[in-house]
Order: sequence, then C-alpha cells, then structure tokens
Amino acid sequence: MKTVYIYNKVKESLRTVLFLSVGSILLASCGDFLDIQPMNSTVLENYWKEKADVTGTVNGCYEALASEDVLTRFGIWGELRSENIVAGTDVPNNINELLKENLLQTNDLCNWSSIYKVINRCNIVCHYAPEVESLDPNYTANELKATIAEMKTIRALCYFYLIRTFRDVPYVTEPSIDDNQVYVVPATKFDDILDLLIKDLESVKDDAQNRYSLEKVQNKSIYVPKENNSRITRWTVYALLADLYLWKGDWDNVVKYCDLVITHKAQQYKELLTMDQITDMDLFDGVPLILEATKGEKNVGGHAYTAIFGEGNSFESLFELYYTGSDKQNNNWVTGYYYRNRESPVGRLRAAECLAEGFDTDQNQVWLSQKDCRFYEAMENQGTSYSITKYPRLSANFSLAQTGNVRVSGERRSSANSNWIFYRLSDVMLMKAEALIQRSEEDWPEAFKLINNVYKRANNIAPETTSGSLVYETYSTSKEKMEDLLFAERHREFLFEGKRWYDLVRMSRRDGNTDRLVSYAIRKYRQDINVIKIKLTDPNYIYFPYAKSELKVNPLLKQNPAFDKGEDGNLN
Repeated sequence: MKTVYIYNKVKESLRTVLFLSVGSILLASCGDFLDIQPMNSTVLENYWKEKADVTGTVNGCYEALASEDVLTRFGIWGELRSENIVAGTDVPNNINELLKENLLQTNDLCNWSSIYKVINRCNIVCHYAPEVESLDPNYTANELKATIAEMKTIRALCYFYLIRTFRDVPYVTEPSIDDNQVYVVPATKFDDILDLLIKDLESVKDDAQNRYSLEKVQNKSIYVPKENNSRITRWTVYALLADLYLWKGDWDNVVKYCDLVITHKAQQYKELLTMDQITDMDLFDGVPLILEATKGEKNVGGHAYTAIFGEGNSFESLFELYYTGSDKQNNNWVTGYYYRNRESPVGRLRAAECLAEGFDTDQNQVWLSQKDCRFYEAMENQGTSYSITKYPRLSANFSLAQTGNVRVSGERRSSANSNWIFYRLSDVMLMKAEALIQRSEEDWPEAFKLINNVYKRANNIAPETTSGSLVYETYSTSKEKMEDLLFAERHREFLFEGKRWYDLVRMSRRDGNTDRLVSYAIRKYRQDINVIKIKLTDPNYIYFPYAKSELKVNPLLKQNPAFDKGEDGNLN
C-alpha cells in the first residue's frame, strides 16, 4: 500500500487552512484554543460535530480557490506562454523569465503548494463530512452527497490544472491531518490521473446541486444565474467532465455532457421567455446566447461583454469565482497583471502586438473580420502598445457601424471586483464542436454550425443571417482545416481567459509533435526566435518544471527531463 504525499508546506499551514479561513462562525469560537492544543486528529474530531462545521470548511475551500496565489498561477500557467501575452509595465523577473521561455525550477511560479492546499481542504471535507451526517440530523444524506460532489469537483479542477501544466504530479485523495505525519509518493502519470478524475466525477455527477436559489418573477419561481454560478452545480460537473473527456479523446462522452448543459440552458431560456424577461438573448440553432447588441439597439455593441465579463454571473456562466472587491475578496490577478489603474491602464502584462498587426486591413492572423466585437472588448490601443481590457472593463459600449478605428466607451473598474470564469456556454459549444470534428466527417456540418454561431454572436450577425458569417465549404476540405478553424475560434473567444496555452498543449498531444504549437507560440517573439523554437521542439518542454523546493521535500519526485540539466533546471 503506497503512502500518501502531502508536502511540508501544507502540513505547516494546516491550522490556518482548517481554522482561520473557514468563516466568521468558526473564527469567533476559537479564542485561545489554537494556542493550547496541538493540531491532530483529536482536535479535528472535536470540531466536526454539526452542519455549520461542514459549511464553514466548504466556504474555506472556495476562499482558497479564489486566493491570489491560486488564481495567479491558473492565469499564468494557462496564458503566459501563448502568443497572447507580452511584458507590460514593471514586469517582475519571475514573469519576465517565463515570457522569454526561460523556465527555471527556481522560479516561484513553478511552485504548486497553494493548489495542493485547496486539494487538501477538499480531502478534509470528504473525510470528515460523513461523520457529521451521522451526528447532526440537520445535515441530511442528500446534503452530504452534494457536499462530496462539490468538493470532488473542486479537487478535480485543481488536479486538471496541475496535469495540464506539469503533466505528471503526485495524486492525493487522503487528507493531511496530523502534523507528525510524513508522506511521500512519486508522481502519477497524466493519463492515469485523467482516468481517476473522470471516475471520481462520474460517481458523484448527479449528486451535485442542480441550483442553489430561485427568484420569484410574476409569482413564479425561476432560475437566476447570478445566484447559482459561484458555486459548483451539476452543470459545472458536466462541463468539467466534457473537458476531461476531450483531453482523453472520448468524443462520444464529450458530446453527451455538452448536450446536457446546452439542453439545460435552453430550458432556462424557455422559462425566462415565458415571463417576458428576454431582451438581450436569442437562439442560435437552439443555443441561447447573449447578444452583442440588445434588441432595438442594433448599432450599439458591447452588451455581451458587459453581461459576461463586466457584471459577471451572466446567463451563460457555468462556474466563476466571485469577488466583491472589498477586504480579502479581491481579484488581484486582473487588477495588477491585466490592469493597474485608470491613469496607468497597462498592467504587468499586455496584449502581444501580433494580435493587432494587420487588423485594420483584414490581414491579421487571428481576426477574420474588423467587425468582430471581441477585438474591441478584449484590448485597447495605448499608442505604442495594447492594454488588456477583458475583465478590467466594467462595461463596453461602441458603434457597430464603424470598423477599424473604433473607440470603446465604458467604465473601468475602480476596485478588484472582477469575477473569474472557468466555464461558460460558448466553451461547451466549442468543446462539442471539437469532439465532433475528431469523431467523424459526417459530424463536421454540426461542428461548423456551433463554431459559426459563436462567431456570428461576436460579429453581431443575427442567428438566421448567412451574410458575413463563415462559409462551410471554405473549411470542410480537410480535417486539418476544420481543426484550425476550431482552435482559431477558441483563440478569439477565450482571449486572456487562461485557456490558450492549454489549447495548444492539447493540440500538441493529439498531433504527437509540437509543430503547430511552435508555429502559434512564436508569433509574439521579435528576438531569439530560433532558440525558442528549439526549446519547444522538445515535447517535454511544453510543460513546466517541478519547483526545486518540491524536489527537496519529495525525493520520489523526478524532474521533467527537459529541465534536468543542472542546478537551475534550465535547458541551455
């Protein structure tokens, strides 16, 4: 039986993890308790007595997931090495090294301890919540099942980020409970963890909450997305399962879970439609999407941006982190890395020049049309460079009658209150399209329809209109062209959302080489291009190195061979 590995930093901070961050109820009751008793299983058993103990610790899991250390890594790991991002203002050295593809095992951004802290919290809840169900009659069996589903989904999401970033990582599902425990295990293979995550979620998928609250409209209870998107629901589980199956290459299951989500959203739309609550959405071949211009305002764009990214918790959202912008509820990843303040809008990172070059002449490598609203919503010309405006903007408003030199008016955020989206409806649409392209040529027309509908919304083209939309015959001559269209549309739709590098890695794993990944990734570089090409030719190099600090505490962890070259772990 192999022992469980939880590195020292998790154990050292467990008091804080369990007691100091689980909510105001627990904070008010501790007093000198932490100073008197050691952190061990006896203390934990005295704590896990009632439903409030479970609720507080579950809240602590979300707090940990939304922490600056975690979100910054999710953003950097999924975005920084793609062609989207270059150095901005006062860029720190650890960021600058990654931007130069100089990956060092001494770089603190390779440290995964904050992610494993979230995982350990989830493991603690899964371990102790069943005991509470047996002690507190107010905590029912169904609530326990929903709690376990919630925690296993957050845990799976964390592991999914880890394997996409590092490939093989230690896989732990038992909690670190006693400070005297010492746990060490080797890394588990990418594909094995992927299978374990799928198996875990398949076992709990239908236990997750369908919704958390309803709202009365015209004396009827309807589902209100803004009250339900900041916690794990059944629809989050389905979206994550679809993503896991996409990386596994199980196309039928990708389609299955995407269809469940799309059907659910269509039903929500139908409920709202019967209440006359719909003024800003329309059906695109049965899929409800928020329009760029609300009905009756066809010449004013930016509404979809304002609803999805500005206000947050939109109809299209499936799961996003909620930030209030006060106290500890700050999204410092967006406010800092993407945006500093109104006087200095360029953050530590900015949009790469290649995203804008040739746009005004329709010669850009990313954008197919000067009418694509996503260009104006995601980035803004600052004279010699482009700042990132997706998320920093609270609202967007611009004329759809213009092209090229379009000016966007709209309020910038005054606090770090931007939500962060993990999954939304267009992601599900494009995951399904990707699976259909891979499954069969007979499925290509349906895949194209999904891609085209995402494109049409972004270009303010009415659902029933064909003029100005994509043309199937342009792309249907080969599977490679269909794939390129799919990844190009994902690039446009999820710009700066922490998904692009992972898309390139998934493409590379499927190709069995890094040729296409290299062709995209090098677009942003103006120097050392051949050196970077050589590095990225090695399929091991598309993953991050293990941090030197982690190698020290876990002797069974073997460094990625691309970085096992010396003390700093850099490939020279």
